[in-house]
Amino acid sequence: MVLTWPVGIGRTTQRDQTSGHSRRKLLSAGVLLVLGGTVTPLTGCDLFDRDDEPTPPPDPLRPMVDESLALAAAYRASATAHPELADRLNPIAETHTAHATELARVIGVPLPSAAAAPSTAPAADPNGARAALRALEKTAQQSATAACAAAPAERAALLGSIVAARATHQEALK
Repeated sequence: MVLTWPVGIGRTTQRDQTSGHSRRKLLSAGVLLVLGGTVTPLTGCDLFDRDDEPTPPPDPLRPMVDESLALAAAYRASATAHPELADRLNPIAETHTAHATELARVIGVPLPSAAAAPSTAPAADPNGARAALRALEKTAQQSATAACAAAPAERAALLGSIVAARATHQEALK
């Protein structure tokens, strides 16, 4: 847009002594109005707020919750596939569910509403199922031991009891 004449609003210009504002002032006012109209809505969009704290990283015990739920699901699947082992496997599954519940409470996350699916299908024979569960327990015990060693003192007791329970589960499966 090019303005070639003075805008007459109560002021005299130097060039021809007519009343008005200069093109430069008029264009400046227009630019300010346009910028003011675009910046004002952005101030409410959190664009200029830099006081927010970054989102905290996920709790290091979150994988332990998922692992406990996966172990419980593996035990339940094996108990379903081998009903003769159900009396031995269901209490251990409940223990893993209790561990997941307590860990979730400590870190402040809700437990998933849907039951976790086992990562692998149970073995075809009962001895194979027990051996597979022992292997899962051993791996889970090692991860719980590492988490216990890295945890602050207020969480170490809970993690230590989970480590001990997983060691006991390995013996119960022999």
